[in-house]
Amino acid sequence: MSERSPGQEKRTATTTKGAQRRAAILDAAEKILFESGYGELTMRAVAVTAQTRLGHVQYYFPSRSELIAAVLRRTLNRTLDRLAPLFAEAATHTPSNAEGLVRQLLSEHDDPQLVRVYAELWALAGRDEAVAVVLRTFYGDYQNHVARLLRTHNPALPDTVCQARANVFTVLIEGAALFRSGITAHRTEAADAELINTATALLG
Repeated sequence: MSERSPGQEKRTATTTKGAQRRAAILDAAEKILFESGYGELTMRAVAVTAQTRLGHVQYYFPSRSELIAAVLRRTLNRTLDRLAPLFAEAATHTPSNAEGLVRQLLSEHDDPQLVRVYAELWALAGRDEAVAVVLRTFYGDYQNHVARLLRTHNPALPDTVCQARANVFTVLIEGAALFRSGITAHRTEAADAELINTATALLG
């Protein structure tokens, strides 16, 4: 086994340190965003929370917009990683198990604080293209998971219909977050029952 040269070790250490510092900055920004909201997420506040210099924050993320987009991208990727096994498992069972998947997806709405953060980011996406791009990518991947599930259970379904149903399913589940979290309305058992039936029918 070949040994690393001092130069290689230095570069590896520098790269590792840089990755750790970048992660710490993202952790700090995520903490501020989730606990205090978008309005409190300043570059200086992130530096203080991450216990690093403002220059370090600006080195990795030259603008507030880029920092927010990076936080959002990481958060949404975690969500996709968490949801992907649910879709994969549903694809191996009969369509009648679709209701279980719908209920699991709706359980993502159970954290009102998390939903409020997403509501802020949805609003921000209307003003910030960098954030909008990240959200479009996330929901595109989300819809692709749904479309693959639909194709598994409905092989004869035309691609255009399959994608359209996947889009409507995503809109239904994600849009319901605002109403089920208490932000714009409060959830009711009757409304939840209709929501579950409608979303399940789209998958069946």
